Amino acid sequence: MRRIIKALVRFIFVAVPLIIVAAGAGFIWMARSLPPVSGTMQVTPLSETVTIARDENGVPHISGASMNDVFTGLGFAHAQDRLWQMEVVRIAAQGRLSELFGEATVDSDIWLRSMGLFDAAKQSYDLLSDESRAAVDAYTAGINAWMSRDARFFASRLPPEFVILGHTPEPWQPAHTVAALKMMSVTLGKNASDEVMRLAFARLGYSSEDIAELLPLLPGDNAPVLPDLTALLELASGPLEVSGDGDQRDAFLLPLQDQTRKGASNNWVVSGSRTESGKPILANDPHLSLSAPSIWYLAHLRLEAGDGARNFIGATTPGSPLVLLGRSDTLAWGLTNTGSDVQDIFVEKVNPDNEDEYLTPDGWQAFGSKQETIKIRDGGEQVFTRRWTRHGPVLPPSYLSIGQYLPDNTVATLQWVALAADDLTMNAGLKALDATTVEQFQAAMSSYVTPMQSMVIADAAGNIGLIAPGRVPVRDPRNAVMGRAPVPGWDATYDWKGTIPFSRLPRQNNPEIGAIGTANTKIVGPDYPYLLTLDWEEPWRQERVDELIVDNRTPQTFAMSRDAQADVRSLAFAELGPKMLALVEGRDGVDVAAIAVLRSWDYEMVRDSNAPLIFMAWLRESMIGIYSDDLGPAFDPWFKARGDVMLNLLDGKTRRDWCDDGRTSEKESCADILAAGLDRAIADLKERYGADRDAWNWGEAHKSAGAHSPFSRVPMLNAFFDVKVDSAGGPFTLDRGRTRLENPETPFINASGSSFRGIYDFADLDLSTYIQTTGQSGNPFSRHYRDFAVPWSNVEGITIPADPALYEPNVVGTWQLTPG
Repeated sequence: MRRIIKALVRFIFVAVPLIIVAAGAGFIWMARSLPPVSGTMQVTPLSETVTIARDENGVPHISGASMNDVFTGLGFAHAQDRLWQMEVVRIAAQGRLSELFGEATVDSDIWLRSMGLFDAAKQSYDLLSDESRAAVDAYTAGINAWMSRDARFFASRLPPEFVILGHTPEPWQPAHTVAALKMMSVTLGKNASDEVMRLAFARLGYSSEDIAELLPLLPGDNAPVLPDLTALLELASGPLEVSGDGDQRDAFLLPLQDQTRKGASNNWVVSGSRTESGKPILANDPHLSLSAPSIWYLAHLRLEAGDGARNFIGATTPGSPLVLLGRSDTLAWGLTNTGSDVQDIFVEKVNPDNEDEYLTPDGWQAFGSKQETIKIRDGGEQVFTRRWTRHGPVLPPSYLSIGQYLPDNTVATLQWVALAADDLTMNAGLKALDATTVEQFQAAMSSYVTPMQSMVIADAAGNIGLIAPGRVPVRDPRNAVMGRAPVPGWDATYDWKGTIPFSRLPRQNNPEIGAIGTANTKIVGPDYPYLLTLDWEEPWRQERVDELIVDNRTPQTFAMSRDAQADVRSLAFAELGPKMLALVEGRDGVDVAAIAVLRSWDYEMVRDSNAPLIFMAWLRESMIGIYSDDLGPAFDPWFKARGDVMLNLLDGKTRRDWCDDGRTSEKESCADILAAGLDRAIADLKERYGADRDAWNWGEAHKSAGAHSPFSRVPMLNAFFDVKVDSAGGPFTLDRGRTRLENPETPFINASGSSFRGIYDFADLDLSTYIQTTGQSGNPFSRHYRDFAVPWSNVEGITIPADPALYEPNVVGTWQLTPG
């Protein structure tokens, strides 16, 4: 016993301190993975010295004698601050996530490999102009210069994620840069998921009219009635079993989490004739998944040209040299997702006598095929054969569970402009940097392919404009489906008939009203001759932009644009809320206190209020009570706050009685379901947040998701890597905060919101403001990993002046890259 005690004492006083010292040393070693604030390095392709001066916010001011030298500096800065994020994006684009994350991402890799995204990226790179390839090569050289540097003493060469996962990155290739840009189309593409939902509803036996009630068109969009998909596609009909594949959305890590959902955004531009200063004002806030780190990286690119400096400032994406959102010395530009329908799913009949053939209008034709091997972390691999048809790649059956909806002996294929080998979007982005006027910027977009964006522009001469560039298919007038659902691949009626000519894409220049604003809803009038989509966003954010900016005749100021970006009034809920309340007030047993809170609510979704939380919880439970019994396993993919669907229902505009619960013998009214939903909502909130209703707080329940990939899913690590902060707004407010009501664990979290905010006032462009959601660094040991989170939540911004006299006093460290 004495020997055991002595051994225990020795362990406590010798081994434990050694373990603590080793852990502390490991922590310091990993913390020193942060790049030094200053340094020098030789980089072979440089023609002259490049300076990277970081300011107190971690924003790099990168100056050089040529644009390619500056792009080298940007690649270097991206790799210093966001190497892990870049690694995940390029690995995703190649369909190699499972090498990092194991079995959880095999389905994601199968989908990505099936799409052939990286093959398309390599082909697109080869077709770029000589100038664009040189720019991409220069950017690539900067990344590899940092990655191949000599290690510092007692410091990890790589950020913590590489160390924890034991992963060593390969050298960056130019095609990775093109692929990273293509990944934006993955996260912004959405129509295929709407098509699959309509297919699922048809498979459940719902009529075209029923489907239109679940996925309604905008009022005034007079599209042909959706054909009977059951007959068109020879579908079976009846109840569906829950797929054994589980929730496919959860199988996609962060780069792909929202690939089934539409990105959103607000932007507007106001002419000097409508502003207090007499100069244009442009504002933009794209709504995307909230991640840690942010998808955006702020940067200032400065070309020290012989005839004077040229500056480009704004939001870049690590992995790409483009300033996607921002301004130059004479221009400002802002983007929103147009949401054009550039995806069509085709159901292809497989030859029953030869599974290697599918039916075309000209008879049986062989599938294209290639064997793919997915390597899986910790050993193992999965081999599959990817196939394609004349329309595009064959979708895996697990994609949105589409396999369980298809008829026997068929497969689904996806035609999508993002898979084009001649995607020269990089050319357009680089050429735009040479533009000095609105019209020159618009002309630079002639080679832009994907993702289609509604771009507002202003120039120093006072012009304002819009262009929505992108490749959009033209469909046969006899095609009554018009992109809303899968179509027969064997019928040439449904084949694409070319694309909309660039000269006919939506465009405006100096409109008489003196302002332009977009918010993902319809941007063309009834006389526009081409179909962009029939699945526009609901119109409430656009109505609010019009109210506060476009139609507001008060002389506009910078502060008014800032207040509009911070606006949290929900026009949708202001319309829906009173109708819901009217149906439940006065009923026996209704929660009078909750009703009183909602009656006094002004429909402002502010952080420090319980009313938005009570209403969202009520809406959630009501939609579950109304629709889950009808839709079964198709409910979750459809489930979100759908204001138009609920308003049509409560206004009596639906043919089907959705409120009656088919699982009971009684006949329930909408009032019955809403009352029961309110009871469940209050009980749920008590369980989540306690009995004290005054302590319930929308901002806390609606924290920004700020999820790290992959450590958001790892207990202990997620607190260190995730960036979460209380946030305001909701699904229909300008300061947007889209929830995930279908997630029982965190239904109210802010999963997608204003990922970046920029306001550019031509009265003094150096006073323009910028903010993204987390911070400049992707390394959690950095003080710049999360320092933007609170200012972002408060709708504040930072300035990034172009004038060295303004930013040099705030420089905290400088790197000099010299020719090697």
